[in-house]
Amino acid sequence: MAAESQLNPTQPVNQQIYRILRRDIVHCLIAPGTPLSEKEVSVRFDVSRQPVREAFIKLAENGLIQIRPQRGSYVNKISLSQVRNGCFVRQAIECAVVRRAATLITDAQSYQLEQNLNQQRIAIDRHQLTDFFQLDDEFHALLSQIADCQLAWDTIENIKAAIDRVRYMSLDHVSSPEMLLRQHQVIFSALEKRDVEAVDKAMTQHLQEISESVLLIRQENSDWFSEE
Repeated sequence: MAAESQLNPTQPVNQQIYRILRRDIVHCLIAPGTPLSEKEVSVRFDVSRQPVREAFIKLAENGLIQIRPQRGSYVNKISLSQVRNGCFVRQAIECAVVRRAATLITDAQSYQLEQNLNQQRIAIDRHQLTDFFQLDDEFHALLSQIADCQLAWDTIENIKAAIDRVRYMSLDHVSSPEMLLRQHQVIFSALEKRDVEAVDKAMTQHLQEISESVLLIRQENSDWFSEE
């Protein structure tokens, strides 16, 4: 298990534990099939079991762990069904988001996206995959802000846990950050031109990358996947 255990006393403990454990599972620092103990996690973060239990419930709702009363909890295998369904829903939402964003984007928002893309380039040049992964999410979150629909990104966040595990596993050799950045730049260019059809096409092509990469990732890590 990853070593990070420092919590911010000004933020809700259960939410922080959830975010850290979610990241550790998505980054495969906690592998599929690994048992999770409320007691061990509470010791790790030096907290009572209650916030840990609440974090576990949220992880279970996202499909990342299985909670079995009296039998313990463990990290789920990556569900191919969840990945497929998540990709379908995400594409439907995000294509609608960018189409609206293309009609609403301001110069200030365009600058925000450009700065994010510059930071993505820096992360790639420094081989900082974790930073790039976060900046990728921030890019997509910004699109929902531009479309004036935070609910769209909140919904995507709630369904994309399985997708995120595949995304992270594919970064170093299947869906390279350089390729993803180029796709982001095509989306950005279409937004700058206020070209609704072009941005819809660019987003569709970008999100289809996950659907294609999951097959190769599964071949490489078959023990980590389930058909369910």
